[in-house]
Amino acid sequence: MKKTLMLLAMVVALVILPFFINHGGEYGGSDGEAESQIQAIAPQYKPWFQPLYEPASGEIESLLFTLQGSLGAAVIFISWGIAKVNNAVMTGLDRLSYQSRWVHVAPQRKFLLWLAMMIQAFVLPPVGQGIELLIIAGLSCWLLRISLWRWCRWMAIPFGFLLVGVITIIFSISREPQMLLAGISVGPYWIGITRAGVVTANETFWRSLTALSATLWLVMNLPFPQLISLLKRAHIPRLLIEQILLTWRFLFILLDEAVAIRRAQTLRFGYCSLPNGYRSLAMLTGLLFTRVLMRYQQMTTTLDIKLYQGDFHL
Repeated sequence: MKKTLMLLAMVVALVILPFFINHGGEYGGSDGEAESQIQAIAPQYKPWFQPLYEPASGEIESLLFTLQGSLGAAVIFISWGIAKVNNAVMTGLDRLSYQSRWVHVAPQRKFLLWLAMMIQAFVLPPVGQGIELLIIAGLSCWLLRISLWRWCRWMAIPFGFLLVGVITIIFSISREPQMLLAGISVGPYWIGITRAGVVTANETFWRSLTALSATLWLVMNLPFPQLISLLKRAHIPRLLIEQILLTWRFLFILLDEAVAIRRAQTLRFGYCSLPNGYRSLAMLTGLLFTRVLMRYQQMTTTLDIKLYQGDFHL
């Protein structure tokens, strides 16, 4: 409970603090200053691209919202993941891909189906995206022989990141309260909800959630050897495929080592209090780096024994 409250306080501070650092002065961001300078030099200039999202008030750049939302999401969900994730859950996705009812279906067909899902996720309106989300969830549960609750647990972590991003879109900050549907006063500013923000947040939420579910479906139904085969047929450079293979391998090595170290620390009451938890986390990070280097040296020795010539057999 203490960790949760501290993390929430950090997120609130990230959002509120910038408005009190320069309290009483005219707020100006880098985007607005750059635009005024460009207009003074070249009045006819028009930018090539428009921002994906800009608050309706126009006084706060979307970059500030994105940065604050990303930092808050990272603090909350990385800490939550360290505390909750375990080896069985993480490696379960890899194991389930071999138990799928479509494990013997050609990877090209799975990829084409995923591509169709992604196109529909970006083209359909929010209602259609919600229907597609339900279809993907049902198809995933049937193919993998899992419960809907287990599927929702897997979607929980990316959903958390998405939720924080959507919240930053819904709320806008302005000096003009009449532009807000509802809001509260914080010094010279008003924090509230705008009609444009609600519409944009609704579209972003359903589009992103549907695309995430489609990508999760592909990951859970495409074993790693089939992914390598698909990349080879797409004529992806061999060096890049080898990098993907090694990254996948070391990801599980890193996970196994981290879970083993954390389990040993937990049995010794390393996380019984907040100070001990931070101390144990620092020890875990340092020891994890050493253990991974040792595993890497062992793998290098094994490859040398097998007369490795610089190319993996793919």
